[in-house]
Amino acid sequence: MLLLICLSLLILLGTLWGSLALAYQWPLPGPRLAAVAWCLVGLGALWWLWQGGPRWGWVGYGLLWVLLLGWWLSLAPSNDRDWAPDVAQMLSGEVDGDRVTLHQVRDFRWQDREAGEPRWESREYDLSRLASVDLLIANWGLPLISHVMVTFGFDDGDFLTFSVEIRRERHEAFSSLAGFFKQYELSIVAAAERDLVGVRTNHRGERVSLYRIEMSPRARRDLLLSYVAEANALHETPRFYHTITANCTTIVYAMMRRIVDGLPMDYRLLLTGRLADYVHAVAGLMPGYSLAELKARADITEAARAAGDSPDFSRRIRQGVPGWE
Repeated sequence: MLLLICLSLLILLGTLWGSLALAYQWPLPGPRLAAVAWCLVGLGALWWLWQGGPRWGWVGYGLLWVLLLGWWLSLAPSNDRDWAPDVAQMLSGEVDGDRVTLHQVRDFRWQDREAGEPRWESREYDLSRLASVDLLIANWGLPLISHVMVTFGFDDGDFLTFSVEIRRERHEAFSSLAGFFKQYELSIVAAAERDLVGVRTNHRGERVSLYRIEMSPRARRDLLLSYVAEANALHETPRFYHTITANCTTIVYAMMRRIVDGLPMDYRLLLTGRLADYVHAVAGLMPGYSLAELKARADITEAARAAGDSPDFSRRIRQGVPGWE
């Protein structure tokens, strides 16, 4: 009986996964019909299991699984689709000593949550002037789930923000569930801070917190170069976004593990609403403050809304943030 129950659970899980995979990715007309058909296959397998049907039935079921997995593995990411305007271009960069040249840096002027005046630029940065790293956490209402970005500051007052995002097509909207099923490609966006932060606070109704990070000059440099290398890799070889294994936090964590020895894995890397707690626990936030005080002073939402498209946006949102007084 225990064996029957375990096999039934496996069939049910396989039926659920296969139905969702077909619902999101079946290329022919009728993806919902394909999903329903797979549900019927699963229910038929359960009935066959409990009725003790002949073994030849399992051969047919196995062949159907081979076909499904073969189709699933054949799905490949692409850099050639009808992309949404804010991810229409792909970041790439060149490094020459201390000089980094980035192509397709975004600096949109946003009119609403989806529409902005497109601006894509090539910009040069001097790594010898790299002076700071900040963690940005944007929350849209779910306490435990947030979007994570990283900003690099230079001693001339310039700031550059990186965001690991879905590269969605023009007709697509974000869905965490769809992110499990090869719905989106992975994208690294480099942009002006007033673009990536401003669109969230001023047009999408999100709350954004900013934390200055304690990092050595060498680690700051290595992290920025890791972003450039990752962007170049995606430019050459597209990759699917995945809600757990390839998202805005796990990609950055993988880069950081190559820079900081012994950086622990932690559940808060997935429950990103608590990411600041994790960074504080590994001594990554500004010393001399309690976590509660850091969180209370990190909220830059109202400052960003007041700053709008001001040229000194980055300076204004940092007023009162520990490490930026």
